[in-house]
Amino acid sequence: MMKSKQLRESFLSFFEEKKHTRYPSASLIPQNDPTLFFTNAGMVPFKNVFTGQEKLKSSRATSSQKCMRVSGKHNDLENVGRTYRHHTFFEMLGNFSFGDYFKKEAIEYAWEYLTEVLKIDKTRLWVTVFREDDEAEELWIKHSDVKAERIIRMDEADNFWSMGETGPCGPCSEIHYDHGEHPEKATQEDFIQDTSGSRFMEIWNLVFMQYNRDQQGTLHPLPKPSVDTGMGLERLACVIQGVSSNYDSDLFTPLLEKISQLCQKEYGESEQSDISMRVIADHIRATGFLIADGVLPSNEGRGYVLRRIMRRAIRHGRLLGLTEPFLTSILPILIQNMGEVYTELKQNQKFISEVIQAEEERFLETLEKGLDLINQEIKNLQKNQQKTLSGEVAFKLYDTFGFPLDLSETIAEEAGLTIDHQAFSQLMEGQKQQARASWKGSGESATQEIYQSLKQNKIDTEFVGYQSLDAIAKITAIVQAGQRQDEIQASESGEIFCDLSPFYGESGGQVGDSGEIIGGESHAWVEDTQIPLSGLISHHVKVDKGSLKVGQEVHLKVKRQHRIPTRLNHTATHLLHAALRETLGEHIKQAGSLVTPERLRFDFTHFKALSPEEIITIENRVNEKIREDLAVEKKVMTYKEAIQSGAMALFGEKYGDEVRVLKIDDFSVELCGGTHVDRTGEIGLFKMINEASVAAGVRRIEAITGAVSLEYLRRLEQQQQQIAKTLKVGQDEILERLAKQGDQLKKYEKEINQLKTQLATGSSSSNNSKLEENISEINGTKLLALQTQLDDIKALRNLSDQLIQKLGSGIVLLVNTDQSKLILIVRVSKDLHQKFQAGKLIQELAPLIGGSGGGRPDMAQAGGTNIDGVKDVLNKIKELL
Repeated sequence: MMKSKQLRESFLSFFEEKKHTRYPSASLIPQNDPTLFFTNAGMVPFKNVFTGQEKLKSSRATSSQKCMRVSGKHNDLENVGRTYRHHTFFEMLGNFSFGDYFKKEAIEYAWEYLTEVLKIDKTRLWVTVFREDDEAEELWIKHSDVKAERIIRMDEADNFWSMGETGPCGPCSEIHYDHGEHPEKATQEDFIQDTSGSRFMEIWNLVFMQYNRDQQGTLHPLPKPSVDTGMGLERLACVIQGVSSNYDSDLFTPLLEKISQLCQKEYGESEQSDISMRVIADHIRATGFLIADGVLPSNEGRGYVLRRIMRRAIRHGRLLGLTEPFLTSILPILIQNMGEVYTELKQNQKFISEVIQAEEERFLETLEKGLDLINQEIKNLQKNQQKTLSGEVAFKLYDTFGFPLDLSETIAEEAGLTIDHQAFSQLMEGQKQQARASWKGSGESATQEIYQSLKQNKIDTEFVGYQSLDAIAKITAIVQAGQRQDEIQASESGEIFCDLSPFYGESGGQVGDSGEIIGGESHAWVEDTQIPLSGLISHHVKVDKGSLKVGQEVHLKVKRQHRIPTRLNHTATHLLHAALRETLGEHIKQAGSLVTPERLRFDFTHFKALSPEEIITIENRVNEKIREDLAVEKKVMTYKEAIQSGAMALFGEKYGDEVRVLKIDDFSVELCGGTHVDRTGEIGLFKMINEASVAAGVRRIEAITGAVSLEYLRRLEQQQQQIAKTLKVGQDEILERLAKQGDQLKKYEKEINQLKTQLATGSSSSNNSKLEENISEINGTKLLALQTQLDDIKALRNLSDQLIQKLGSGIVLLVNTDQSKLILIVRVSKDLHQKFQAGKLIQELAPLIGGSGGGRPDMAQAGGTNIDGVKDVLNKIKELL
């Protein structure tokens, strides 16, 4: 029996023999499609190749692509675990032709691989084609052993693929596997009736991109038709290993065995338990791979999807009796089985485990709060003899506490209640619309048609900025407001494209260059430089003199004061990355960066704030490498050669066939296309100025280098001199003087609060009578209500202690105003606890000052900001008594 690892390699090797170039899986975060949450098909990384925006050296490709289907059109989440076929994370095996071979070869290759390499029983294979695709049907009959009666024509919904409303599209042909007991007796009627796919399982989809659909919906034949195929590894493993469920293949059985061991239940003994085990097995795969690719649990975007997946797994763990964190116990099994192929899992194992552990602990706390909420709601409903839990409560449980709807339904059913599904659905739809409105995609903006048009017209830019900061070039295109122009006049803004350019376009975290373009008597300022498409450099200009024309020869000059300090900061970023990994561990991974002339910003994966000692160690290590004046080597090589040489690729970044490797001695080796110094000594000085959290599990360091860092230190020195002058001490005595002044200030504040307390409690006879004026008796209960102005909460509580003692039996209400902040304290003497409780009284009063609070029967506290509500508080306490 062939293992899944062997299957994957078998597929890729087969197509390599057919002259396809093997490509590694791209990240689950799409880098060339702003409309997608996740990479959901094998063709996604090649989308711009299919549309002609990018070119690869090879016109044939093959890959095993990591995919996720949990949002949008392809949303399999709710089916996961309940069927044998659906998954959130899966691998898609694919072979692609970019204007090379077409239907004949695609069909021949597919049939050869399935029937000759894998030896699949031909009687179990069925084929579907698009209803109008006579050519595909004829090719299947001619170039395979499939019988004509086993080729079924399907409508557009099933067998016609399109990239969008416009653009490349075409018919597709699907290969299905018959799981039935007597495949030789199967009929077309059997196939058509099996709408669930439980018997006839689709295993391979061959898409023939042969048309371009225009705005009017008309199909135009493509000059170079292409092929995009996709076959799920999980389904193929199911077929080859002779099992009826994907979960019985070796991709899942080790995970299920571990889950079974943890919950002490046998897989297969109960359908309900089996569903929960399958959910956990699927979701740990999705969780591990998403975190490895840089997604972290959050309340928006991809992070929210990850959080939902994890919480769904945790919920099913509880159904199996797992009340303590358990997902990290399953993670090593996933990494053991898949870490060799997907090395990012092994490299980030410690970090993935930390993220899972933290999220699981957090959700278990949230789960308890959610259970408290739903139990309280159920009590209220039962008390009022109502039978329906509101959709609003169910949605709050879902949205705030991460409760899947089925969890709320189960709890409600146990209490004899139902849920208002209509209201819940309306709130869910509102949330989806809001998410769609705020979705920013992959962080890239959609490529405008004008840039695609430029590429199709062979307009490219050779970047010469590594060698020089100025160059003589020819203007090849001018664009204004998305339209091509022949000329751009003085006072106008637009984009200029040239055949070559020394200007660096914004990418890899480094900002675009600025400078000037000179053409005879004409002049334009380059305000920014962008790369709208690979190989296309756009100079964003404002013409201040004369005019510039297409075909004109011009002098391009990069602003040195912009580029030079940017180079220093970019190389320093690489040194910082290496120092972080060396000091904190290999789990450190770049999560974002910004390199400008003024400073650098580096985001990295780490779960806690850096200690002062760690900051000093990292800063010292970077400066040590600067002082060593190490050579900064830059080499261009293939991606495979670069990885084999030990270069670090950043997950989420998209790399071409050839990459640029930046090597700083043996300290740092990374793939990077940015501009850098030649020797580290040029950086001069590296100074970290801030370290903070920017998201769960992501820290940010801001730093400066060169002349900017020297100026920063001078400013600090000037401030220190000014402080010393103000305090009238030497600079080395500043801390001692501040400590003394701090002690004196605390002493004075204490004395002031003591005096205020004496005034409030009435230490003198006159104050005593004033205190008595604030005591009233309501319905047989004494109430002492006072307004105070203490700026120390401890002093306020002490005051409440003294007042309740003086009062003996009764209730004390303190309303403390400290600038714009209000604090309420309620005290109730012990003899009144049967009648009044401080905690319940404070809950009635707190909303009147726009706040909330709580406490014990004898003492409670609340805070708020609505000072206008003080009068209402005083009236309300009397009303309650």
